[in-house]
Amino acid sequence: MADQAVSPCPWHLPVWDALTAGSRHAHAFLFAGLPGVGKRLFAEAFAAHLLCLQPQSGRACGQCRSCHLRQAGSHPDRLVVEPEEQGKAIRIDAIRQLGDFMGQTAQQGGRKVIILHPAEAMNLNAANALLKSLEEPTSDTYLLLVSDQPSRLLPTIRSRCRVQPLVTPGHAEAMAWLQHSLPDLDAEQHGALLLMAGGAPLRAIALHEMDAASLRQQVVEGVKALLKNQQSASQLAERWPNLPLELLADWFCDWTLDLLRLKTGAMEAPVNTDMDKVLPYMARHLQLPALLNWQSWLLQHRGMLLGKANLNRVLFIETLLIQWKQLLERR
Repeated sequence: MADQAVSPCPWHLPVWDALTAGSRHAHAFLFAGLPGVGKRLFAEAFAAHLLCLQPQSGRACGQCRSCHLRQAGSHPDRLVVEPEEQGKAIRIDAIRQLGDFMGQTAQQGGRKVIILHPAEAMNLNAANALLKSLEEPTSDTYLLLVSDQPSRLLPTIRSRCRVQPLVTPGHAEAMAWLQHSLPDLDAEQHGALLLMAGGAPLRAIALHEMDAASLRQQVVEGVKALLKNQQSASQLAERWPNLPLELLADWFCDWTLDLLRLKTGAMEAPVNTDMDKVLPYMARHLQLPALLNWQSWLLQHRGMLLGKANLNRVLFIETLLIQWKQLLERR
């Protein structure tokens, strides 16, 4: 029986079937797509397929010696390279370890596989060291890069990989998957999670596990209080000590997109229904140049957060909220 624990997501099966149909593969792959669409799961499943001694119907058998070692987390020919701490950089020492691993003979007499995730976390020295390994591939060794932001990789790294985009599923398929995965939630809750996740089902699961719906409700209530002069930006910044800044920036980006659509007449009601009173009011009273300037600032700082810039947390939240409120004051 195939190892179901490392099966790719159902919306990636057409790509999977095409990829595993042949016996010859590129020595380096770059699996790219939005966060939470299943790229790491795809890479893990492909690594299992490459290491399996007797794959069945394009999947790891789950029964051979190699599969048992992998399932136990002790396969000597499988290496995962990732940051030592979440959000930190992948440093050159880790890439040197990767290079040493590539130069070794496979202990199980078959293939060796390296999963590097997230690839964009490599600092410049690490990326340059990886480039040398890509330029000198070793036989039966496969490097699987996983990236949310492939544009942040060196062009020379991207050009030496087979780039395989992994798409986001359609809304109906994503909702059906969430209903199966989170049966205790109703369709409205599934839809809210999927909206926050940008349509990426695995990210929706992660948001549910961190209780993002409750965090977002706090932010929505805080923003409403801010606009009514019931709370100040500094007070709200102090009250959100555990709120991930990336989430906060994503939500304001979503609301800003709704504002642009409302202001230009592209739609009559906001997509973000938890702000269905606030956003139309703001769209009626703000000026488009001010909105565009605000969007530019927001996107710049969101990029800094994605790039793991060490921003002052309280100062960032205060500035964001002050500028948001000033949209209504810049006439």
